[in-house]
Amino acid sequence: MGGPAIADLLFGVESPSGKLPVTFPTMVGQIPIYYNQKMTGKPPSPDTVVLIDDIDAHAPQLSTGMTAYHLDAGYAPLLPFGYGLSYTDFDYQNIRISLQEISIGDTVTISAELTNTGEVAAVEVAQLYVRDLVGNVTRPVKELKGFRRVHLEAGQTVTVDFELHTDDLAFFGRDMKLIVEPGQFHAWIGGSSETQLRTEFRIIDSD
Repeated sequence: MGGPAIADLLFGVESPSGKLPVTFPTMVGQIPIYYNQKMTGKPPSPDTVVLIDDIDAHAPQLSTGMTAYHLDAGYAPLLPFGYGLSYTDFDYQNIRISLQEISIGDTVTISAELTNTGEVAAVEVAQLYVRDLVGNVTRPVKELKGFRRVHLEAGQTVTVDFELHTDDLAFFGRDMKLIVEPGQFHAWIGGSSETQLRTEFRIIDSD
């Protein structure tokens, strides 16, 4: 059935909904590049990056923001983890969280409104990412913690809910034991790892 499936996509009977399980670099000089890198050194951001083509030819020696990235390649990937194509467009808005503070052993619900802003029905893979801001070992800048396939008609808006238990935030500490630590967390919902729609919550010690 591979042939009929490809034909349905080519002729618009169905809309593609696959998402990338890896990050595609812009050029080989960026490798290794992945969305869940550790927050080490001074990672780049849109506010701190100065690309080599933006530096005047007669500029004096300068630090260009003192961030770690390739001047000639930039810091952004060609295609981010979780990216996918569709015959329509999707919009994420109004992220919210059921509780601002939870104890170890509890569950929090994170929600956002997802709208099909195009003219055809399609399936979107909504993704939940989380960052542990402080840990006894370095933590990734983002981690995928859940995803949902959602079918939307043209113009339809639905609420996408993700339930996150504190066990989902466990990691191996310095003694290589699986632990959940109290602290502040950021959470994002979107269509790829580059989503900026963010909320936050805190895990408190239940003792």
